[in-house]
Amino acid sequence: MNIFRIGLFGVAVVAAIAFGAQAAEVSGGGATFPYPIYARWAEAYAAKTGLKMSHQSIGSGGGIRQIGAKRFDFGASDMPLKPADLEKGGLTQFPVLMGGVVPVINVPGIKPGQIRLDGKVLANIFLGNITKWNDPAIAALNSGLELPDLAVAPVYRSDGSGTTFIFTHYLSEISPVWKSKIGENISVAFPSGIGAKGSEGVAAITSRTVGAIGYVEYAYAKQAKLPYAQLRNRDGAFVSPTRSAFRAAAANVDWAKTQDFYLLLTNRPGKDSWPITGATFILLHKQQSDPKVAREVINFFDWAYREGGKLAKDLDYVPMPENVIKLVEQSWHQIKGPDGKPVWGGPGS
Repeated sequence: MNIFRIGLFGVAVVAAIAFGAQAAEVSGGGATFPYPIYARWAEAYAAKTGLKMSHQSIGSGGGIRQIGAKRFDFGASDMPLKPADLEKGGLTQFPVLMGGVVPVINVPGIKPGQIRLDGKVLANIFLGNITKWNDPAIAALNSGLELPDLAVAPVYRSDGSGTTFIFTHYLSEISPVWKSKIGENISVAFPSGIGAKGSEGVAAITSRTVGAIGYVEYAYAKQAKLPYAQLRNRDGAFVSPTRSAFRAAAANVDWAKTQDFYLLLTNRPGKDSWPITGATFILLHKQQSDPKVAREVINFFDWAYREGGKLAKDLDYVPMPENVIKLVEQSWHQIKGPDGKPVWGGPGS
């Protein structure tokens, strides 16, 4: 029997698993972006099979470091690794699902979706150039909305975060000043604001700081009941964060043309597209010392693709399309054990 620990917003769920007659232990972690759905999947998978998956919500930077050091059996990152970095680390990656990074606010009198922002304004807020909620740049996007003379308090991730990478990649696409001064990464030097650890931390600090604006994956905004902003997308339309808007951003993406699934989904065309959309990825070593453990990890995510879609949709994530799942399953055959044979032979193997 093997124990796996799953914490959702700090609450641990403990369960056991049997791998035939042999004991085994599987551990993984990293990205907070998919953490709410990974925990839901783990509970459902345990009820069905007795197997529980472990995912430590430590941020994408932690996931990349831990899988690189072989302290995890799988890593999770919202920042896809470039093919050269995967090759250097002996890793492979695959996308699990898609979702949206959402600006969340705490401004008295402003309801969810009532305020409109665009990428330029967001960049200037987090650059520290816009310091009041009634700034003319915000007012110009919100005719008829009464904006308070209230200080803006940006809240950002203080840990290495794929959510930060998606957010700063978007700002770099929109704002030349942001690109030259701050850039994009899992961790950047924000010029102003309040740092918080994890998406949980950003949601918590935003909820109790009047005037705050932060960025989190949409599931966190929903669970914390935080007001969010509409955003103007590449086509000039103001859109709200919804699963259909995240799906629209990925509608015309051809994953088959990518190398090692390296793909970014921000600022995509389409009048219905949410501009800060991203995919989340799992990292595995191509060469596995314990094929049984690697096979169980793959079996879990194969089940998530096949049977976890409804749970994902309930949290407004976007499941991967069937054609992408087939590409991922093909890529799993490159993961091999000490004998040189693929560790996974298909569903249920």
